[in-house]
Amino acid sequence: MRQSVDFRPEGKAFTDQMLACRSIVDEGLADPDPWHGFCLAIEKLCELQARDHGFTAAFMSAYPHALDFAAIRTSSLTGAAELIRRAKDTGRLRPDIVLDDLILMIMANNGIQASTPSARIAASRRFAGLMIQAFQASLASSPLPPVPRLMPAVSVPRRINNRPDAG
Repeated sequence: MRQSVDFRPEGKAFTDQMLACRSIVDEGLADPDPWHGFCLAIEKLCELQARDHGFTAAFMSAYPHALDFAAIRTSSLTGAAELIRRAKDTGRLRPDIVLDDLILMIMANNGIQASTPSARIAASRRFAGLMIQAFQASLASSPLPPVPRLMPAVSVPRRINNRPDAG
């Protein structure tokens, strides 16, 4: 049986955090320049997480079955996969980048420790910049090691001329 925490402030804050993540992905998808939208999403997701300072992990630990956030997570992951596909189509994103690389980046960003909130945010911004450079396509890029599966696979329909591909 699921706990209901809709009336608790921490439940609302967690839902707001998940929706903010989805909103950032949507903002990236709305950008007419797919590479810029991808970079913007990276920067904003890292900063959102730096400001979160472990709240989401603590909430999930305290209330593991409190909210059914699978739909929001799936929607966010599907949108992130679409951001990646669009950025690849521009030729500016490494062709070997996959959704799990973005998840790995978020996991690494979560590990940033700093003495003050402002230092944590500054470090997160630098980390986002480093990751964007690492994700960028380059003739000097070496092949990456195999992809570890970090989350369940998300199916993203292929699009042709902004229409779902029937095949």
